[in-house]
Amino acid sequence: MGEAHGRQLASKWAKTAALLSHKQIAPHIPPTRMFSSVNLRNMLRTHGMVVIKPVVGAGGNGVIKVTLASGGYTHTYYSQKRSFQSFDGLFHSLNNLRKGRRYLIQKGIRLATINGRPIDYRVKYVKQPNGHWTITAMVGRLARPGLFVTNLCRGGTQLRGSEGIRLSVSSHAVKNKKQEMRKLTRLSTEILERHFPGIGQLGFDYGIDQNGKMWIFEVNTRPE
Repeated sequence: MGEAHGRQLASKWAKTAALLSHKQIAPHIPPTRMFSSVNLRNMLRTHGMVVIKPVVGAGGNGVIKVTLASGGYTHTYYSQKRSFQSFDGLFHSLNNLRKGRRYLIQKGIRLATINGRPIDYRVKYVKQPNGHWTITAMVGRLARPGLFVTNLCRGGTQLRGSEGIRLSVSSHAVKNKKQEMRKLTRLSTEILERHFPGIGQLGFDYGIDQNGKMWIFEVNTRPE
């Protein structure tokens, strides 16, 4: 298990490092660190809100939102929210939830919402037999009321990407935001293919924040 963990960890960091090497893509990747007391304290001080998530895992499992507020700290796990006056209390609780698994800390992004429900996007990109890559899906995922994770297995709702952008940002933004997702997908794939030959299918998780900025949360690689 340790070796598999190591490989997954390496690939997650390696993918991020590869994308950060491109000056057009780097600004769209939220700052990310390994989970530790020092990193958590610094990230909270810098960003005010962070998301911590398992290095290995999918479907929104184990994702925790952590916020630094004037009176202390809060963490939200699915729909359960807890408050702490001290950093030590917060860190102890997070360690209990973590159950020894390796976690990442990522700058929290305040996503654009529809009726208060955060929305993000999944773009599926597939390499065809002729070698050309094609977008096969661009969908919005709307969080279930009361949750901050959008995963469909957690009760999220799927809608067309253009509909999600129209309702959460504006109808004027649809064309530009879809173009931006396509461009970032194409550029990222060129880089990832150079570093990881043999990939044939990618799933990009995008978010648009409340200021309209596009973020790449994760690229899921499934080598052929």
